Amino acid sequence: MEAPWTHTTVLLNEAVDALFSNDGQAYAGAADGTYVDATFGRGGHSRRILEQLSPTGRLVAFDRDPDAVAQSASITDPRFSIRHEGFSHLGELPAASLAGVLMDLGVSSPQIDNPQRGFSFRFEGPLDMRMDTTRGESVAQWLATAEINQIAEVIREYGEERFAGPIAKAIAARRQERGPISTTSELAQLVADTVKTREQGQNPATRTFQALRIFINAELEELQQALDASLDVLEVGGRLAVISFHSLEDRIVKQFIAKHSKEEYDRRAPFAVPKVMKLKALDRIKPSAAEVAGNPRSRSAILRVAQRMAA
Repeated sequence: MEAPWTHTTVLLNEAVDALFSNDGQAYAGAADGTYVDATFGRGGHSRRILEQLSPTGRLVAFDRDPDAVAQSASITDPRFSIRHEGFSHLGELPAASLAGVLMDLGVSSPQIDNPQRGFSFRFEGPLDMRMDTTRGESVAQWLATAEINQIAEVIREYGEERFAGPIAKAIAARRQERGPISTTSELAQLVADTVKTREQGQNPATRTFQALRIFINAELEELQQALDASLDVLEVGGRLAVISFHSLEDRIVKQFIAKHSKEEYDRRAPFAVPKVMKLKALDRIKPSAAEVAGNPRSRSAILRVAQRMAA
């Protein structure tokens, strides 16, 4: 049954074109390769990739959200398969077997807009925020027992929230006085009562919700593991395309590409031939004004593209 929450795929054509073409021209053999959609979501990128594949091409998708995996059943193409697990498992695929890897990071619109998932401060719902609702503890469960300094560190590190300390103390005080926080509205109101100043147009709870979601799902750790694995599973010439939505993600992607786009010199052997760079940075793309106007959630998106060089 189709869920009532819809999703508009961000940078759809730009991301898929980056996997298959050079300056708008398809490169030889691209359509015959095996590709990974590391975050299936509702399948927008996957369907577009399948349109580009030849009969011998293949697409492997990953997603840890059981709702997303259920939605994937609508794709009956025999060239497609999906794995119910996070894309940190990318390294389990055969070495040098992929022509391209696409990662669309963050949370999808169906997850945000479904109150039962607990991702949004705009809707009343259980304070869950797990990408995979079949395992792990929810945000509410973690906040019920976490120490003040742990809560403050998470909100500060993953939300870049300067009021992390006062928010953590307020959560602990509320827990002692009336019991643990269990709903999104309770947490949003507590943060609003604690944070007295905020950027114009931004809800006071924005940074706290982001931080707790990233932490409970270990999103940045999973991203780093997947990026590292991409060097092993991409074939020479294969493409890496990553769409990020906030500075913490983009910084990791940017630094990863930069690190591996440099020749490595052995200081102990200054006259030795340097090791060739593993990646070549190809592009940095942001949504067009038209896309942002039609889908405001795309406004912070950044697509970075790189190519696997000689091993």
